[in-house]
Amino acid sequence: MATMQDKTIKISLPFLFPFFFLLVNFVVSIEISNARVHDLHENMDMVDDMNNYFPFSSYGHGTHSFDGMEDEEWGMVEKKGNQFIVAGQPFYFNGFNTYWLMIFAVDQSTRRKVTEVFQEALSVGYTVCRTWAFNDGGWRALQKSPSVYDEEVFKGLDFVVSEARKYKIRLILSLVNNWEGYGGKAQYVKWGQAAGLNLTSDDDFFSDATVKGYYKAHVKAILTRVNTYTNITYKDDPTIFAWELMNEPRCLSDSSGDKLQAWIQEMAFHVKSIDPVHLLEIGTEGFYGPSTPERLQLNPNTFAGQVGADFIRNHRALGIDFASAHMYPDSWVSNSISDAHIQFVKTWMQNHTDDAENVLGMPVVFGEFGLSSKDDKFNLTFRDKFINTVFATQLNSLRRGGSGAGCLLWQLFPEGTDYMDDGYAVVPSKSPSTSSILSLHSRRLQLFNSRCSWKCHWGCKKKSSDDVNFVLPLDEL
Repeated sequence: MATMQDKTIKISLPFLFPFFFLLVNFVVSIEISNARVHDLHENMDMVDDMNNYFPFSSYGHGTHSFDGMEDEEWGMVEKKGNQFIVAGQPFYFNGFNTYWLMIFAVDQSTRRKVTEVFQEALSVGYTVCRTWAFNDGGWRALQKSPSVYDEEVFKGLDFVVSEARKYKIRLILSLVNNWEGYGGKAQYVKWGQAAGLNLTSDDDFFSDATVKGYYKAHVKAILTRVNTYTNITYKDDPTIFAWELMNEPRCLSDSSGDKLQAWIQEMAFHVKSIDPVHLLEIGTEGFYGPSTPERLQLNPNTFAGQVGADFIRNHRALGIDFASAHMYPDSWVSNSISDAHIQFVKTWMQNHTDDAENVLGMPVVFGEFGLSSKDDKFNLTFRDKFINTVFATQLNSLRRGGSGAGCLLWQLFPEGTDYMDDGYAVVPSKSPSTSSILSLHSRRLQLFNSRCSWKCHWGCKKKSSDDVNFVLPLDEL
């Protein structure tokens, strides 16, 4: 989402090596067997009975202690077929966005708010956070000019990663913005113009060789950064769930999608040449494009099919590990609250999970979803209904072993940060009903993860009932 500040490749052998690994994984992936689907139903019957619930933190067990995981067991998230896995266990997740963490971590007077965000997340069982690993030009810039960094701001990002690790919350780090907030592609083009390049559009970001070089250098700087708090290189840190090429990429100057597609493919190669281990996603909103004209009717409006993005084509790029889509019916459909928003969410999620599973063969993460308090007729009851719809649709995908891997709320705030609210902020401590919904979904997903191993592909290997009772009283099973 726009933050509140704005609303043919030459391939060398070294570059190819990481993708042999990807191709092997693809070849050995198999379709989910009927036995696995049966066991998925069995597990879902169990979690569906959890009708009486309390906030996630009320048992004294947070995400960092849910399964007794110690630091040495803090493994990388991997992908097999249309599932994420960690140490052989499925990893379905509930998560959130808080984009400004790095900026707040720079100053001692606001750093505490970063910790409070993770504490709020812990209270509702969140396990994944998406945030910015960029601030290009302007106030508190991470990258003041191409490849020139403010070390204090970089240490702020180090703190965010370190604190996330402390609370056992994994991070999706986005590497640049499509929008002008925090610099974005417009700032890269300005740098190019200042260097004497004849650039006339912000979309030159996707095609100019020099500007692409600026971005590649930034990618390398982030991925090879050694954290000053943990002494772990970012590309080796399992705290990082995935890299995101760009927040909501669009290229309006080329509705065919060719320019954006070439950029995605080139940058995916670049990222994987540095870090072949971490997962990689694009950061798209999920709009269907000209490669699938039969799906254009699924877009929220006609304009969405003309922004240069193309959900199916984009995610077929080699090196992209999972699909991403966002959901803002109050911006895309209408800003007056109605049940049309609920139906849109169901249809949007179902089609994207089906395409991710049957066409792309990968997980899909709904990287942003939210409802603005600035909308006409906004009320907390409808927001809760909206969030419940998102979660129920993900669970429907999970029941059949589908690709709906995770959802990330836009956005989670601690108390005392109202001045940063773009209308979408959710403060769990101030919204008991919403907090309960978030907690229940987190616990359902984590319980399922703990009871079903990757061997579910051939038959579910369940943990003992004691493992489950450690977290949930018997009357909730």
